[in-house]
Amino acid sequence: MGPYWWFLEIKEMFVYRKNKNYLEKLMQDNEFKEKFKEEYQNVCIGEQIAKARYKAKLTQEELARRINTTKSAISRYESDNYQGYSIRLLNKIAKACDSDLKIDFVPKTK
Repeated sequence: MGPYWWFLEIKEMFVYRKNKNYLEKLMQDNEFKEKFKEEYQNVCIGEQIAKARYKAKLTQEELARRINTTKSAISRYESDNYQGYSIRLLNKIAKACDSDLKIDFVPKTK
């Protein structure tokens, strides 16, 4: 590390704190909060698909073959922009990854 490593760490902490405060301010707007939650769920689902595929030691191409689709479709499912998930699709992916699909309803936090 160079002589200014401490400056970079302080700068990083400042940026993190500033962004955290900004996000907290945005979350006070109910419309923003709902949209944020929707987008966050999409990110989580895509990450879970990628994680299941990784644990099953499958490439996107191998998973695509197992569920009769294309590699580009798997890439879309794993992205944070995809919004067309269905229970049927998620079950097919889970089965192909030798996993079970679990959907959980949790109480809202206030």
